[in-house]
This record gives sequence, C-alpha cells and structure tokens, in this order.
Amino acid sequence: MSEAILARLLAGDFRDPDGGATLSVPTRHVAIGRGLRADLAAFLDKAGMPAEIAIVSDPATRAAVGPEALQRLTGRARMAEIVLGTAPHPDMAAVARVRSLSTEAKGLMSVGSGSVTDIVKYAAHLDGKPFVAVATAPSMNGYTSMNAAITVEGHKRTLPATPALGVLFDLDVLVAAPARMIRAGFADSLARATAQTDWLMAHRLLGTPYRTAPFALLADDEPALIADAAHLLTGDGMAMARLARVLALSGFGMTICGGSYPASQGEHLVSHLIEMLGNPSWPPALHGEQIAVTTLTMARLQEDMLARDTIQVRPEPVDRVALAAFFGDELGAACAQEMAGKALTLERAADLNVTLARCWAEIRPELHRTLGSSARILTALQQVGAPTTPEDIQVPRPFYDDAVLHARKIRDRFTFLDLAAGAGLLQPHRLH
Repeated sequence: MSEAILARLLAGDFRDPDGGATLSVPTRHVAIGRGLRADLAAFLDKAGMPAEIAIVSDPATRAAVGPEALQRLTGRARMAEIVLGTAPHPDMAAVARVRSLSTEAKGLMSVGSGSVTDIVKYAAHLDGKPFVAVATAPSMNGYTSMNAAITVEGHKRTLPATPALGVLFDLDVLVAAPARMIRAGFADSLARATAQTDWLMAHRLLGTPYRTAPFALLADDEPALIADAAHLLTGDGMAMARLARVLALSGFGMTICGGSYPASQGEHLVSHLIEMLGNPSWPPALHGEQIAVTTLTMARLQEDMLARDTIQVRPEPVDRVALAAFFGDELGAACAQEMAGKALTLERAADLNVTLARCWAEIRPELHRTLGSSARILTALQQVGAPTTPEDIQVPRPFYDDAVLHARKIRDRFTFLDLAAGAGLLQPHRLH
C-alpha cells in the first residue's frame, strides 16, 4: 500500500484529501531499490535529463556511490565532475562555486545528502537548470522538496529551489551510510509530529492555511517505520526502503504545500538558531541529530501547553533593541522584519484571547492526536540510539535554553514557542 501511494503520487493519481482533486508533483521518477547505482544512465533517462550534465559531490559522497558508477555515465552523458571540499557548508559561496564550474552544463546531478543536495538544487534554481539527486544517506527529507536550507549572510534561510526531476535511493548505499546519518534521517522524520501540531494550532487559532495531504501520504509508512526502527541499523533493506519512502513523501508534502510547513516548525527554528549562533569550536552535529533533540523539546512544550485548561496571552511589541543585543545589528534587523508579521500587538493579543476563550477546549484533543506523546518520541529515538539531550549533541545547556527562548524570533511562523512566550510560559528549564 505504501509503495502504491508513492507510485500514484508520481502518476498524478493520488486524490487530495483536502479538496477532491488529484495531486501532482514535478518529480518524474523516484527509484528505491538495491544495486541502482550500477545503471545511473537509465535513471537519468527516466528522469528526462539532458546529456550535458555536471555531477556535484564531495569526497565522501563520491566514494559512497563509487567513482566507477559515475564513470559508466560517459557513454550516456557529456559530463563534468565538481568535487566540493570535505563537509561542504550550504551557503552562498558554495552555491556560487557550483554555478561558476557548471556554466556549460545543461543540468546538474547531486551525489550526496543534505548539504550537497541543497547547494545543487539552489544553484539549479538560480540558473534555471534541471537537476536530479542521488542520495548517499537517508539523513534528511529534502531530496524531493522545492526548498533549500542555505545560509545567507549568517542567517539560515529556507529558499525556493528547483525540484528534482528524479531521485535515486540505492539501498546498498543507504544501509552502508554512517549510523549517525541513518539516525539523523529517522529523527528528521519524527519531527512530523511536532511540526503538524504547530501548524494545526496556528490554523485553528489564527486561521492560517493548513492541509492534511502531506500527512495522508505518510499514514501507511510512519507507524511501521517507528515500530521497526531498530532494524534500520542492522542492514535491513526493507526497513531502509521504508525510511527512504517516508523521507521522499515528506519532501513531496512540502512541495505540495509550497513550503516547509508540514515538516519544519518550532523544532527546526531551535535547530536553525543553534547553527546560526553556536560556537564554531563545538563538535559539529548533523542537522537530524539536532532535530532529534529539538523535536523532543517541542513535544514536551506542546504537551505542557495542551495540559492547561485555559491560556491567555499578553501583548509583545517587536523590541528592535533587544533583538540587536542578542542577535547583533544585522541579524537583529532581519529578525525584526520576521517578527513584524506575527508579533502580538495589542489588537492581535486581544483577538487571540477571544479565540482561545472560545475554542481552546475544543482543539486540545485534536492537537493531542497529531502530537502523540513526548514519551513515544523519546522511545523511538532511543530505539536507534539517537541523541535526546543538548549534551548529546555537544551544545551547552545554557546556550540551548537561550536557543529555545529566542528561536521564534528568526522566522515569521507562529508556533507553540510563540504561544508559550505570549502566555509567559516559555521556560526551557521545565522541558529537560
């Protein structure tokens, strides 16, 4: 049934639960199976890629797929290889490098996981070129999304990007990926619970758009993935195929919604702030490792708020001086712009309090259902040995608590971080 959902979506035959029409995505081909890297030419043909391509990797991801697999493409494609430095950072400098080295190419192929894929898809977007992705780890859900996480002048931003015409998940490559990256992808998938709860809360209280379609796509695979999570680290191809499908379908959910709303809310804001302001000397954590910890924090915050019979918020104007003091002048100014769209002005706070008084009791059970429980999330993370505390990702607790307090200020999305702060209940020490 789960494989059928993916097939129907790619064929444009999956009925939209929000409106009755069928859903479609711009991706033409998703390949999940063993030994697929042996015939990358067939993959490119099915995706409809041009002959002149540039292949972008880093030393580790190139080795994971195998130089010989890439060399077999010479009969099908006129290609240039761009090998980025070790552990490339997805910022505008890396994007500019790919663009400058691929001017003759008619299309791009990323060979990598999160960083390489984001760099390539954004470069493809800026140059108006098609691209395909060859996944080297099941570490994130961005392979099939239409956005890229790029650092711009120190500010981690989610930018519109070219959707992949095709994505290849070779299970032989994925099961051999570092265990950390497998854990990271599993944790990224668990963020569905807190992201959906944040998104639905904003919809019910503020009337912002919301869709159930992204979650309908995951309904078959997600419970089985969580129940069988321990097998992800044993080389089990079936468990890995399920994770690959969940990540692909999660990315398609973002594509369908035109943004990262169904998979990235408060838990990602905390992670982004850690990446933006964390000390470069700290041992680097993978994005999904951070998401493991921040998802657990958000689940506990959401549970705490949902346990309350009544909530009232107070006005909170945008404090540009305080933002500059915490973030610095440049980032502080950018955060002020983001906050302007959602800050609880006197009028907004009054309107929200009216809504809370009228329907908080009604929406609490609905939000509980989307979240599940923090205990369930903790158990799932423990099954795969994923990090669950700031100390596990080498982030000092005082900095982490500051990140939880201030993360809502970097993006205009209204999450439980904002609701708790407005109610005077955002107290990170209570979420440990």
